[in-house]
Amino acid sequence: MEDVKPWLVRKYFGPRTANRPSSDSSPPVGNHRQATLGDATRRGARFDSESSAKRALVAIRMFLRFAKLRRLIEDDGGEVLDTPKTWQRLPIVCNKQQVLRLLEAPSAQEPFYLRDKALLELLYATGVRASELANLKTTDVNLDIGYLRCFGKGNKERVVPVGRIAIAATREYLRDLRPELAKPQSQAFLLLSRTGRPLSRIEIWRLVKKYAVRAGMPRNVTVHTLRHCFATHLLSGGADLRSVQEMLGHVDIGTTQIYTHVDHERLRQIHKKFHPRP
Repeated sequence: MEDVKPWLVRKYFGPRTANRPSSDSSPPVGNHRQATLGDATRRGARFDSESSAKRALVAIRMFLRFAKLRRLIEDDGGEVLDTPKTWQRLPIVCNKQQVLRLLEAPSAQEPFYLRDKALLELLYATGVRASELANLKTTDVNLDIGYLRCFGKGNKERVVPVGRIAIAATREYLRDLRPELAKPQSQAFLLLSRTGRPLSRIEIWRLVKKYAVRAGMPRNVTVHTLRHCFATHLLSGGADLRSVQEMLGHVDIGTTQIYTHVDHERLRQIHKKFHPRP
């Protein structure tokens, strides 16, 4: 255990960070660059992704901390092995024409057309997560006023407006199909399967994938893509960031702010409007 030094861990995560010091003491932070997740994932097949590299680094830090507590090593390298923040990737967003094709993908000849149409319209109209939609009950949707109530992460409640097209699709489903699907086990859940059970998050995910393929959309489109589209299209239409944050249920506005980087046209218009040099 005495041979385990911070430089050795840095070597594991990237050769450029592994300049071994002349002595066995830990190198000062200012003289040696800290290992980053980008180093770890760019330099070989040791990790599948930056998130897996981060998990590995956390495991190593916890092990070294344990070894220090047991007096197996003198220095756990806490100062130089601080967990770096993962890179923030831009979300996948489809343009409005692509989303329109997805919303029109269900066929009126299919037995569950009304349910699937309402499902897709609600996802895009409100930006709710798949789990939030799966847990919606008929009492959570007020079609007369035009809003739904859902419970997000941490069981945090929020109210989101619903557009008139989604209202019409949901109203038609509730009137013409849900009574036929409803069984004793259905309780008051809004979206039901053919057996009358509530649609699960996985089933909602599969339905979105099915219609995305039918609409000729990229294979990486998921339920969460519609959430990204909801936020980005709102911002491009002029919605303020705080309102979008509230509708998405984000605790930190920094999480919502990523959507401002996705809409390049909006950024171009802002630059054109406010920059002193045209």
